[in-house]
Amino acid sequence: MSLRNNYFSRRFFRPLLWPTLMTLAALPVLIGLGLWQVERLAWKEALLARIEMRLHEAPVALPRPEAWKTLDAEAEKFRRVTLTGRFLDAEFHHFTQDAGGAAGYSVLSPFEVEEGAVVFVDRGFVPLPLKDAHGTVPEGEVTFTGVMREPQARSSFDGQDDPVKNIWMVRDPETMALAGGATLEGVTIAPFIVEAETGSFAGEWPQPKGARIDIPNNHLDYALTWFGLAAVLAGVYIAYHKANGRIGRERTKA
Repeated sequence: MSLRNNYFSRRFFRPLLWPTLMTLAALPVLIGLGLWQVERLAWKEALLARIEMRLHEAPVALPRPEAWKTLDAEAEKFRRVTLTGRFLDAEFHHFTQDAGGAAGYSVLSPFEVEEGAVVFVDRGFVPLPLKDAHGTVPEGEVTFTGVMREPQARSSFDGQDDPVKNIWMVRDPETMALAGGATLEGVTIAPFIVEAETGSFAGEWPQPKGARIDIPNNHLDYALTWFGLAAVLAGVYIAYHKANGRIGRERTKA
């Protein structure tokens, strides 16, 4: 027998039952979660690349009101569109932050693109002190370009809206329209929002925010976390068995 074969023939591994069973149960789960996050990473990167491409495409015509009922706002988000119509005399203030983290409001105004058909337009951001002192909506027929966004879904972390003070915690046109009074009574509300692009309107405020890709992409961190936990578990398993004399090499008798 060669020295190499003799070396390995004297090594032993006597696994303990319960630590082995628990490790065999947990290790595939941790590795599987890591692989799943790798798949999600590829999907998210493709999504972000598609959004980035949309933001650099030429604007298209706004979908006609007759198509709104079946339109998938989620599938159309970040598409650049051109709108022509007039602003109605109403505003809704969505509590938010600017790119630097300063608190303020997004000013949403109903925009009539056809008689009885209204799109909620996010005209831009105003600081807290300018909530009710930022000027009026543009008058007459206007044409501008914006980016389509899906309505914001309310989560358990969102505060309650205050229609009396005109403070809204989520951008939901249907909910806002219910507080619009006679101005929005009987009109068809688009199932999406349009964020005005920078330079769409005259005046200093509101300031259009421009399209911000606010989709987090933390899947690589999550994948590394799961794979790291799997490696730690394997290391603890081996160290525990070694400390209990279950892994080693038999000593040769003198």
